[in-house]
Amino acid sequence: MLLEAGANPLQTNGLGHTAQAYAKEGDVSTILQQWEGKFQEAQARREAEERRRFPLERRLKEHIIGQEGAINTVASAIRRKENGWYDEEHPLVFLFLGSSGIGKCHLSHPTHKKKLLFGFLKGFIRMDMSEFQEKHEVAKFIGSPPGYVGHEEGGQLTKLLKACPNAVVLFDEVDKAHPDVLTIMLQLFDEGRLTDGKGKTIECKDAMFIMTSNVASDDIAQHALQLRQEAEQVSRRKLADNLEDVQKSGDVTISRQFKESVIRPILKAHFRRDEFLGRINEIVYFLPFCHSELLQLVSKELSFWAKKAKQRHDITLQWDSPVLDLLAGGYNMHYGARSIKHEVERRVVNQLAAAYEQELLPKGCILRLSVQSEDQDERSTPSLRLEVVGEDSSSRTLDIRPPLSPEH
Repeated sequence: MLLEAGANPLQTNGLGHTAQAYAKEGDVSTILQQWEGKFQEAQARREAEERRRFPLERRLKEHIIGQEGAINTVASAIRRKENGWYDEEHPLVFLFLGSSGIGKCHLSHPTHKKKLLFGFLKGFIRMDMSEFQEKHEVAKFIGSPPGYVGHEEGGQLTKLLKACPNAVVLFDEVDKAHPDVLTIMLQLFDEGRLTDGKGKTIECKDAMFIMTSNVASDDIAQHALQLRQEAEQVSRRKLADNLEDVQKSGDVTISRQFKESVIRPILKAHFRRDEFLGRINEIVYFLPFCHSELLQLVSKELSFWAKKAKQRHDITLQWDSPVLDLLAGGYNMHYGARSIKHEVERRVVNQLAAAYEQELLPKGCILRLSVQSEDQDERSTPSLRLEVVGEDSSSRTLDIRPPLSPEH
């Protein structure tokens, strides 16, 4: 009855034993053996149906703004793995290139609210490669050899891979690691195995390795901006002929010639070895955000603070569309989405905190953000103002006093 209702015959207890370990012979053992195969087939069918109904691209776009090219590249490689069209002797290896704060780590993380986005993977391991800048820190990676201090503790990576051999492994800021650490990765990326300090080999062919790097980020950003400008010019020309053929300014792809003539030499000069770059399945390029994506980022950040305001202080936060344009102007190409986050904190959250401290925000009130333009001086930048909205839809602008200077 349990098995027919969908119970998992492969379920393990606290000791890691399945039901089959306790039913060594007899009818129960036979039934369990028969249902193990049936359950695995049914589970594979359910997962395949889930992948058809909710493609990985769609699942990733729910959590990541922009970066369509990067999402499509990663999703295509994972689709091969999920559906059995892959070389089981070699793990998947990606190198994510682009400016800081542009979504490289966000796309690397396969979980959202404890739900795995990548079906065949069972865990997530993050290694910050800025901790491995010295030659002797290779021991931290794979463990100390016999006779050295800390030999029994094992390496940071080998210990985690042994516990979860089919995980997503993120090597963050790989360009900061010592070359000897990269040498260890050659075997890891090529054959999917790693020998620890004790001499034991750990198999991890089912893992997925992602490296992030800021190398050549300025070149990629400048090239993408140039492509966007060209796309906008094409759009303007097409606009006069046919409205339906207008190309979106965000849809730009890095040319093969640019990858080979500009990016490849920079990577080769930095990593100093072709065999390391040759083991990478896909080099994924992350481009600067276009204006429509910046508006989405600002809206997402404001929604985050609106949720906090409601939860902590019972204040409803609203805003007009010009507010999004004004805050999007704080975008810095070199700092990515973090510059938008800092701009919202600087121009909105600082005002909210000051108004709350001065007891200008009644509990349960509705606050509206709007843009206040300075009429007397055209050169002055527009500022944000906070308005308390009354029950009769009337609004009252808050007079937030500047903080006292130290000498006062």
